[in-house]
Amino acid sequence: MIDRRQLLLAGGGLALGGLTLPMSSASAAGSLRVASLKFGSFSWLLETIRAEGIADKLGLQIIVVEVATNQAGPVALLSGEADVIVSDWPWALRQRALGELVKFAPYSSALGAVLVAPDSPVKTLADLKGKRLGVAGGAIDKSWLLLRAYSKDTLGTDIAQLALPSYGAAPLITEETRSGRLDAVLNFWTYAARMQGDNYRTVLEMDDVLKALGIDPVPSLVGFIWREETEAKKTGEIAAFLTAVEQGNAVLATSDAAWDRVRHLVRPESDGEFAAIKSYYRAGIPKPWTGAETRSAEKLTHILVDVGGPQILGSDTQFDPKLFHAAGT
Repeated sequence: MIDRRQLLLAGGGLALGGLTLPMSSASAAGSLRVASLKFGSFSWLLETIRAEGIADKLGLQIIVVEVATNQAGPVALLSGEADVIVSDWPWALRQRALGELVKFAPYSSALGAVLVAPDSPVKTLADLKGKRLGVAGGAIDKSWLLLRAYSKDTLGTDIAQLALPSYGAAPLITEETRSGRLDAVLNFWTYAARMQGDNYRTVLEMDDVLKALGIDPVPSLVGFIWREETEAKKTGEIAAFLTAVEQGNAVLATSDAAWDRVRHLVRPESDGEFAAIKSYYRAGIPKPWTGAETRSAEKLTHILVDVGGPQILGSDTQFDPKLFHAAGT
């Protein structure tokens, strides 16, 4: 069973809206409040879980707390409005250092890319010298820090000095690139997929950046985060939720009909864009998290801190392998 509620971030406060959409009449043994962006990629998975009756079969009621922004998810978790959110593990690592004992399980290993217009003369990263490069997020965005580390290794210079970076929200820099005001863009995977579907050319995949930096296997940066105290009270619900995610992803990995069912949530502007998003999502469905992924995450943490400094995680944050919820635990 899945029902939905809205969580709005306004003026620094949280307000629960009155939207409730009952999705099934089946009774459930337990419930879990899960935060989701209304049209984000997680909403596609949740709709698949609902449509396939997966949660019902597992005896789980998923209460979807719809959030207005990515930043509202962590607020919902820390304020107690949501039991589970989608965020990145570097944020969760920082929370553990601050005393918030949270856990992380992988959701997606899909990463973004550096893209240019189809007729751009830019062929390689070196060609961005003196060019205007849009960067989704801010100066300490994880992909940007990794690209900087990569450019230092491969070009002998920091891309932050080689190019002319401009930081902004993904929708804004996407439009700036389409309008020609930016020469290239480092974008999140959903926007990168949409641009590829519109014939924008990929200069460099972030997945290749991580592998070049010696991060193998590439660990999911984004995943599900919950408090240990929540798991202590709702052990069965957390386990059922992760099983539902695995089963829902198995459907999306193989069924084009399932994708047609969520097309209204994906909102592609063309068939090409839809195909690119589908391909990106499927490639990003993670394998079970093991000790190898934890070791990769530790190495990745050191790279991020080396480039981003203490502001990326805080000066007192140490890598904590207990953050990661390994398969079978």
